[in-house]
Amino acid sequence: MMKKTILLLSTAFIMSLNVSAQEGTPSVKIFSNFNYDISTEEGEQAFKEFELKRAYLGYSYNIDEKFSTKITFDVGSNSSGSAYTAFLKIASLKWRASDKLTLNSGMVGTKNFKFMEKSWGRRYIEKSAQDKYKWANAADLGLTVDYKLSDNISLDAQVLNGEGYKKTQASNGLFRGGLGITYTISTKLGLRLHQDISPRNTYTDSTDSQYISTASIAYSGTNFSLGYEASLMQNADNIIADEEESLISIYGTYKLNEDYTLFARYDDATETANKGSYTIYGIERQMTKGVTLALNMQSWTDAADGSETENTLYINLEYKF
Repeated sequence: MMKKTILLLSTAFIMSLNVSAQEGTPSVKIFSNFNYDISTEEGEQAFKEFELKRAYLGYSYNIDEKFSTKITFDVGSNSSGSAYTAFLKIASLKWRASDKLTLNSGMVGTKNFKFMEKSWGRRYIEKSAQDKYKWANAADLGLTVDYKLSDNISLDAQVLNGEGYKKTQASNGLFRGGLGITYTISTKLGLRLHQDISPRNTYTDSTDSQYISTASIAYSGTNFSLGYEASLMQNADNIIADEEESLISIYGTYKLNEDYTLFARYDDATETANKGSYTIYGIERQMTKGVTLALNMQSWTDAADGSETENTLYINLEYKF
């Protein structure tokens, strides 16, 4: 049944490629890698594998000057190993109500970590921090609103089901909301604040709304870029607790020339449910337009005393058109 579903999706998408550019724009983005665990102790067999992590099949269409629509299927491996599952990630209608106001409804991309994900720019290697540690979802059913306050300041808000695009709405029917402000200081430097709210579904002395407060800054120069994001979660999973969870992510890149870029990233997740730290460093090559290859080392260290670092060597490949 799954093979038939994937075949139907692929056939429908290939047929859409024949549609003229005036009617719409198809898109394909694929993430794959080879990884080798180099933390294996002497005498043990090292784990190694080829992976096809993601295939995004999309199509966008401008209905007129004010309305446009977009659809994206997210095809990825599941817990069964080689089997692949297709999820409807984006199915949205965008209305440009004015030069300042835009509304997006349906299955939409969320605002929680979009700023950092865009500035990090290497989703094919790893998700941005809030996505990786499952603090928020990349897409959800709901409504987002963007308002351009000035040339430098923009506001946004969202009301979502809260379960993400891979799950249906919970029986409690509660929504997840968010408010954000982005300050573009210059074409190179931007700041963002965001507040995420997940209301409690029971009103007892031990429950309360969950809040995630995020502050981000990103700089993109001619040859290098820097980014920093700090997030604070209060009442995780709507349970009142004495301790709060915090998450910090910082990255940097340096462009050696037109083809090669060095990059590094560090996530401090010691004060989260994951309780550890994560490091990436490597070199990226732009092979040709739409094709990028990266050789990198990814490391995870548990916060527990005496824990050994797990090191995995990756060769990541992104190709898109």
